[in-house]
Amino acid sequence: MPALVLLGAQWGDEGKGKATDLLGGSVDYVVRYQGGNNAGHTVVVGDQKYALHLLPSGILSPGCVPVIGNGVVVDPSVLLSELSGLNERGVDTSKLLVSGNAHLITPYHTEVDKVTERFLGKRKIGTTGRGIGPAYADKINRVGIRVQDLFDESILTQKVEAALDFKNQVLAKLYNRRAVRTEQIVEELLGYADALRGYVADTTLILNDAVDEGKVVLFEGGQGTLLDVDHGTYPFVTSSNPTAGGACTGSGVGPTKISRVIGILKAYTTRVGAGPFPTELLDADGEALREIGGERGVTTGRDRRCGWFDAVIARYATRVNGLTDFFLTKLDVLTGWERIPVCVGYEAEGKRFDELPFSQSDFHHAKPVYEYLPGWSEDITKAKSFSDLPKNAQGYVKALEEMSGAPVSAVGVGPGRDETIQINSFL
Repeated sequence: MPALVLLGAQWGDEGKGKATDLLGGSVDYVVRYQGGNNAGHTVVVGDQKYALHLLPSGILSPGCVPVIGNGVVVDPSVLLSELSGLNERGVDTSKLLVSGNAHLITPYHTEVDKVTERFLGKRKIGTTGRGIGPAYADKINRVGIRVQDLFDESILTQKVEAALDFKNQVLAKLYNRRAVRTEQIVEELLGYADALRGYVADTTLILNDAVDEGKVVLFEGGQGTLLDVDHGTYPFVTSSNPTAGGACTGSGVGPTKISRVIGILKAYTTRVGAGPFPTELLDADGEALREIGGERGVTTGRDRRCGWFDAVIARYATRVNGLTDFFLTKLDVLTGWERIPVCVGYEAEGKRFDELPFSQSDFHHAKPVYEYLPGWSEDITKAKSFSDLPKNAQGYVKALEEMSGAPVSAVGVGPGRDETIQINSFL
C-alpha cells in the first residue's frame, strides 16, 4: 500500500484540507511534516466547517491516526486550544500523536517575530507574527526547545536560559523591550506537560512500522511550493520545506517509501503576504475571484491576493516535487467568465521565460504572457463525473493538465466534502 505526499503547488491555500479529507477514509495515518500554526486548512463536513491550523486534517476522519511530525514547530497553547475546540464539537482527538522531537514555539519567539516585522517596516516579509520563523531559527542555531524537554525540568531550564542569553540582549538593546525572565517561561511551559504527555510518542518508529506493515500513510504539507525556504520566492517564504523532500526530513520516513506525490492546484492563483506575484489582479476580476472564492486566510483572516492561473509555477512545482498527480480545486469559482486568461510564460527585461526564472530580479520584473481559454456559465457544483462538466470546463482542465506536466486526478467543484470529481484513484 502507498505512502503519499500531498502538498501545495502554488503559494499555499490551495485546498489541501479538502484533498486530505477526501482521502481520509482510506488512509491510516495523516502526518503534518512541517510548518506551525501559520498554516490553515478549511474542511467542510456536511453542514459543518472546520478551520484547522496546527492539527492534521485527518483528525476529522474516524479510524485515521493524525500525527504531528518532528519537522513541525508546535505552540503548545494553540495545540491544546485547537484540541479543546474539536472536543467540544464532538470530534475524537484521542488518537493524535506528537513527535517528541518537534520543536516548541515559546512566548519569546512570538515576541521576537512581531517586533522584528515592525522594525523592518516596508521591508517586512509579511509573516503571521506567530513565532514560527524565530522557532525554526533557534532549531538551526541549536538553542531550540523540543516537546520532550517539557518532561525534564532541569534540561528545560538550561535550554531556556541558553536561548534567552542572546535574545534578551536583542530585545532590550535593539528593540527597547523588557527582558524575558527564564523562570516565567519555564513555569508556563511546564504547565503544558501533563496535558500533552499522553500524545507524545516516537513517531518516526511508528510511521516506519506502519509503512512496512502495508498501512496507508499520507504526509500533509502546510503552505505551498513557492513558500519553501529553499525552492520558493526567497526571502518572501516560510521557514521550512513544504516541498516533497520535507516530508522525509520532517517525519523520519525515507524517500524510497514514498510512492505518490500529489500537488494541489487552485484553478486560479492566490498568495498571502508580501512578495512577487506575476499574475496578480488589482482590478474587478481580482476582487471577483476574492469574493466568489472566499479568499481570506483561514489562520490570519487577511485578504488573499488573487490572480489568474500560472502554468509556469505549476510546471516548476511538478519539477521540484516530482509530482505524480494534481488535485485541481475551486474550478467552480471560474464559472461565469466568458474568457479565462492562463499565464503560459513570462516576459522580463526583453526576454521570454517558459520556466521559472533562476534570477530573483527577473522573477520580480516578470510580466505574464497569457493565452485565453473559453469559459462557461453552467453551474458545475452538482457534477459527479468529468463528463458532467461543460465542454469548456473540461477543456480548461485538460489544458491546465497539459501545461502543468502531470495528470489531473481529481477536480473540486464546490467546497463540500462530496463536491469533488475523482478522475483517477490516488491509492
